[in-house]
Amino acid sequence: MFKIVITFTSIVIVSLLASPAVKTGQTLSYDQNNNIVTDGSVKDGSGNIYAEGITDSNDGDISNGNNGFTDTLLTAGSIDADKWKLVWSDEFNYEGLPDKSKWTCEEGFIRNEEKQYYTRDRKENARVENGTLIIEARKEKFENPIYDENSTDWRESREYAEYTSASLITENKASWKYGRIEVRAKLPQGLGIWPAIWTLGTSCSEVGWPECGEIDIMEYIGRMPDTIYTTVAYVLSGGMVRERGNHVTDNPFADFHIYAMEWYPDRIDFFFDKIKYYSFQVENAGEGEDNPFRKPHYLLINFALGGKWTGEIDNSIFPQKYIIDYVRIYEQKTCQ
Repeated sequence: MFKIVITFTSIVIVSLLASPAVKTGQTLSYDQNNNIVTDGSVKDGSGNIYAEGITDSNDGDISNGNNGFTDTLLTAGSIDADKWKLVWSDEFNYEGLPDKSKWTCEEGFIRNEEKQYYTRDRKENARVENGTLIIEARKEKFENPIYDENSTDWRESREYAEYTSASLITENKASWKYGRIEVRAKLPQGLGIWPAIWTLGTSCSEVGWPECGEIDIMEYIGRMPDTIYTTVAYVLSGGMVRERGNHVTDNPFADFHIYAMEWYPDRIDFFFDKIKYYSFQVENAGEGEDNPFRKPHYLLINFALGGKWTGEIDNSIFPQKYIIDYVRIYEQKTCQ
């Protein structure tokens, strides 16, 4: 069996579950599928392996440490407590509607000519139960309260929606510049779905999109069921630019996964669980403070259907649930 052996020299990771730290000089061996194959694995007090992989801080690939970059251990549900400080979270440890002190529900037909109507304060579409936030997309006839038969605006010209869903945002409640945004979620599945975790610049209501900047931490579309996307959108020299990365994995909808970004002054790194699969260079969006990725952003978590990118909807899949275990925002303790 082909093996990659990695020796830790100075990295200490502290689990949020109080698992033991990785010890200096400990050697872990991995096969080509990134599975631990020796007794050198890091285990918790019950003997369960919790350190499951090494990603290279430069390109996200498994590394033998000889490429000049530091290898960093990233485990699902754990962060480096010496580096990050929790500054905002929703653990969804309550029942009922999402916490109004943290979230606002968008309402209406909002963007991308999508098919769903986003409802506000409606438990059928957004509710907290059993320790999770559930955003549920439903096939149902729903009246559009701003319908205008004479309007040419697609948001107003539809008398009824055929689908309902929800979009939660922190606009005017919380925003951040730099740090780590981490969401543990279980994705829906089926043709036509489009769940996302993303941010917009707080200047969006003033300067518009995409001038405000957009960071897609996770986008998932049903017609490409094995691919997780991230996109960074901005304006440069008068034209819109999209830079996109993706991670391919089997059946990401089958279980909970962590979707995260780490936003630094010089770059934004994107993660699927422990895997860093894409990095965006902030300077690509321009020099100076006018760069939208040097300004605060707010968070959006939504479940869209159809629209310009997603395509046709399979009506047999409904209802579909997008389940969020937690949302956690960290700031860096020291500058990097």
